[in-house]
Amino acid sequence: MSSMKKSLLAVSLVAVLSAGTTAFLLPSATAQSGVQTPADAAASVSSTPEAPLVSGLPDFTRLVERVAPAVVSIETTIGARQARGQQMPDDAQIPEIFRRFFGPGFEMPGGPRGPGGGNAPRGHAMGTGFIISADGYLLTNHHVVDGAEEVKVRLSDRREFTAKVIGSDAESDVAVLKIEATGLPTLRFGNAGGVKAGQWAVAIGSPFGFEQSVTAGIVSAVARSNQYADQRYVPFIQTDVPINQGNSGGPLLNVSGEVIGINSQIFSNSGGFMGVSFAIPIDIASNVAEQIKQTGSVQRGQVGVIVELLTAEKASAVGLSDTRGALVNNVQPGSPAEKAGIEPLDVILSVDGTRINTSSDLPPLIGNKAPGTKVKLSVFREGRTRDIDVTLSQLDEQTASRAAGGQSPSAASPAQSSGNALGLTGRDLQSAQRRQFGLGDDEGVVVASVGRGAAANAGIAQGDVILRVGRTPVGSAAALDRALQGVKPGDTVMLLVRGRNGATQYRAVTVSESAER
Repeated sequence: MSSMKKSLLAVSLVAVLSAGTTAFLLPSATAQSGVQTPADAAASVSSTPEAPLVSGLPDFTRLVERVAPAVVSIETTIGARQARGQQMPDDAQIPEIFRRFFGPGFEMPGGPRGPGGGNAPRGHAMGTGFIISADGYLLTNHHVVDGAEEVKVRLSDRREFTAKVIGSDAESDVAVLKIEATGLPTLRFGNAGGVKAGQWAVAIGSPFGFEQSVTAGIVSAVARSNQYADQRYVPFIQTDVPINQGNSGGPLLNVSGEVIGINSQIFSNSGGFMGVSFAIPIDIASNVAEQIKQTGSVQRGQVGVIVELLTAEKASAVGLSDTRGALVNNVQPGSPAEKAGIEPLDVILSVDGTRINTSSDLPPLIGNKAPGTKVKLSVFREGRTRDIDVTLSQLDEQTASRAAGGQSPSAASPAQSSGNALGLTGRDLQSAQRRQFGLGDDEGVVVASVGRGAAANAGIAQGDVILRVGRTPVGSAAALDRALQGVKPGDTVMLLVRGRNGATQYRAVTVSESAER
């Protein structure tokens, strides 16, 4: 044996002996010291493991065999005239957006991201749907058939039908189709209200045109609002089930093979699936579908209020200890809310006992009830909670949109007065300006300047219109100063402000302790 090999062997033997010696010495040292090492603690924990909360993975083969025959592929032909009026957002403007997806072959006249012009060609789009009655009624998304001249439905057995669009509703993104066939397989509806985060969910559809494709995942959250589309009345089911182009309108199923939602949108920065998908709860969709089948349209209830998010600062200003609830910033004239005595700065805490956690919870709870329904609102006002009965009227979308916003005035009459703890200078609005911007004769004060005071720190800017100080309406600069007379350093004041972008909301303005009058 060479001298090098002898040296290596010697080193190896020393290493082994050292490891062995250490292994025998450590327990003895530990026993003598009475100190438990981290290794011992870990061994102690693992020796009594908790019972597993999850065991095994589901096998979806039986589920798919049972439900897949009721899932259909939909292909639409979109005429040039309808397509020219469609607008598509630019990714540079909205880097992340809820996306509604069509399948392969879809062509947007004038390019993939903009409206067409001139003699734009016809386009094609693909989606998914599912059968809800043996005599040929189907559900899919509104955006799958919107503007379509022709709708083709292909069943799992390869039969094809031309479908009639019975009706569709953009607000819920639900459409009802009918094909002339009988004895069709159908899907059962599950209990969407019982869906919880963490449970398994399965989607079947035609992503990229691959029909009868199955994907699975879990429910990530429930009652999600969509801030990027005008779908205030849909509390979405969020999942991580892979959804892509062509999946739109397909069923989201529980492990019993029951439909709990209609796959509608994904949140994406790339245009493809990124782990966040959204489905319309089936109880919302079925309600819409029944109304469409019976009357051809959808009616929604309304209270007649505009609400906003209740932040921690705003909650503190109105006397609440947490941010659960919907802060009322506008009550429409003649609405059920006005008749029932609801006021701006009220906080709606619940509807018929269902808690409002955030302002986006309120529209679905009200909008999915029929006009004429009586509801009980729990309302917080000036330190106490009261129950108010309200009979819902029929929702007027145009009135609601006008109440929610409008344009901001760009000119005003000379300043009347100024001098308040917030550092605001107000100017009176002229009568013509009030009419232009939908304000009453004694409503609103335009901000002439904010200086460097508390109002500027709260984000109020020149050109904004102040409508109320707390619950007190203000219609002139002098009235604004009077309403702010009692404000002192350390106080938080709630100002109802119509911004230059047309949005109306309360702003909590806290006066610095060092502020000078």
